[in-house]
Amino acid sequence: MPGEKGMVHYPLKMKLEAIRLFYEEGKTQAEITKALGVRSDNRVKAWVRQFLREGEMVFTRPIGRPRKVKDEVAHIKQLEMENALLKKYHTELRKSLLAKRNIGSSTTTGKNTK
Repeated sequence: MPGEKGMVHYPLKMKLEAIRLFYEEGKTQAEITKALGVRSDNRVKAWVRQFLREGEMVFTRPIGRPRKVKDEVAHIKQLEMENALLKKYHTELRKSLLAKRNIGSSTTTGKNTK
């Protein structure tokens, strides 16, 4: 699902360049914002803060809520078990209905046939 309208996603190279300019060249956030064409000084400030807390890997991990893989696998297994159970139940029910109707057993005798 994309972000809000007008939201800009900056490439990894730009984020790393902003951090390099901040630490190695000692540029201010305003200078970096202007040089790289970032919309807000706060964005550069946030990148620097994230980099300090978690290192370079913070920019490479997926964005958003992680998928619930384990829950989905468990749910699929449960559905497969339910499906197998319903198939068995359906087969037994069908056998029961056929037995009640006496389908498959002949009620004709030799007298009724010509």
